[in-house]
Amino acid sequence: MKSLLLAWHNVMRNRRRSLVTILIATLGTASILVAGGFALYTYESLREGSAREVGHVTIAHKDYFEKDEETPLQLGLEGYGELVRTLEQDPRVRRVLPRVSLSGLVSNGDKSMIFMGIGADLAAEAAVRGPFLKLVDGSLVDGDRDNGLPRVLLGVDLARSLNARPGSTLTLLSTTTSGSMNAIDAEVAGIISTGWREVDKRLVYTGLRTAQRLLATDRASTLAVFLHDTALTPEMQQALAARDPNHVYKPWWELSNYYVSVRDLYNRIFGLLGVIISALVFFSVANTLTMAVVERTREIGTLRALGALPREIVAEFMHEGTLIGGIGAALGILGAGGMTLALLFLDIRMPPPPGRSDDYPLQIYADPVLYIATVLSIILLCALAAWIASRRAASKPIVEALGHV
Repeated sequence: MKSLLLAWHNVMRNRRRSLVTILIATLGTASILVAGGFALYTYESLREGSAREVGHVTIAHKDYFEKDEETPLQLGLEGYGELVRTLEQDPRVRRVLPRVSLSGLVSNGDKSMIFMGIGADLAAEAAVRGPFLKLVDGSLVDGDRDNGLPRVLLGVDLARSLNARPGSTLTLLSTTTSGSMNAIDAEVAGIISTGWREVDKRLVYTGLRTAQRLLATDRASTLAVFLHDTALTPEMQQALAARDPNHVYKPWWELSNYYVSVRDLYNRIFGLLGVIISALVFFSVANTLTMAVVERTREIGTLRALGALPREIVAEFMHEGTLIGGIGAALGILGAGGMTLALLFLDIRMPPPPGRSDDYPLQIYADPVLYIATVLSIILLCALAAWIASRRAASKPIVEALGHV
């Protein structure tokens, strides 16, 4: 306690210079916490969006991702009903959705477009994808029905190209599992947006039975396993692989290249930003304490003459650096925390990332690990700067130090 009081007294000898240095440490701490919290929020949003799009774990034929299919669903799953019922009894599992991947042409009678389709339970898809599947117009209903035309959902850009709206009738044309052509008429139930422009230009959602009827099969391309908690994905993948090695089990991140590329990009950007801010804080504190050391060289010589060891003098300056870093870090936490709380009440939107069409709210995560790591880093940087600034002066010969002007 006595050493801290002495350090505070020495820091306040030149208040203006010390307060500027503390301000820099404060801004550095707050900047790192805000930038890191924003990156964590972005990672979490992308992680949840990617996992809900493809499924936390995707089950497929063992060769599905390695070989090209000569005909649709050549490597599809047969007799998957029992597996679905078994998996849905697992308390970690929210839903298991069979999906059929298909492609072909969709026509409004005047214009035809290539489509990339997904056959699934439309209501269940909307439930598991939540806010990551946005209904633009119409309704999210079951695409399969016994009476009347089957219903489909169109990506917003595809609907615009076909001039389609809820209630419009379209024709879907695709190749069956035997290699022949098949077509069905369908009614547009709703217009949706996934937030991905390239996807929305081609996307058609059909009911599972509708897709199977179009392809003349009872197989499914994959089973998408949705969990209650994304963090359980590795555990679930390992459990499934151990239970049945005859299928392949892909975690969501292996099927979402966008998430990996954006995460790596943000890691580089915010990593470089952190290095720049840390260097700014380091050199600011080093400059302040170097000037203090120069001004107090004769005092250092006096202390040496009275028996103080060089390491004791260096330790005193390190206490001063630690105090500057600690005060700056504490004030930085208050600033970052205040900004985090303010953004909860302010509707500030960020522009869409590359390739996306939807903006997203500016939010900052207050992660305890990030806060602790940042505070310790700032304090250690300030202590290191003090050590570098003082060690040479503390080792000067006593006579030279006393004669300093």
